[in-house]
Amino acid sequence: MESMENANSEKHYKLLVVAIIIGIVGVFIRFAGDENTPYFSWIANVLLALGAGIALKAVFDIMK
Repeated sequence: MESMENANSEKHYKLLVVAIIIGIVGVFIRFAGDENTPYFSWIANVLLALGAGIALKAVFDIMK
């Protein structure tokens, strides 16, 4: 039963929400940023990678 309680833990889902918000901000910066400035693309890529990494960590913690 401990595995089920771990999977239903609220902290995992809060972490998923944070990861999704970071990913959405990355997508917004990618499309709203000025294409002549390469910094927007770099920042967007970093935010998308960070959001994906956090989301994967949360999903694997839920599956554990």
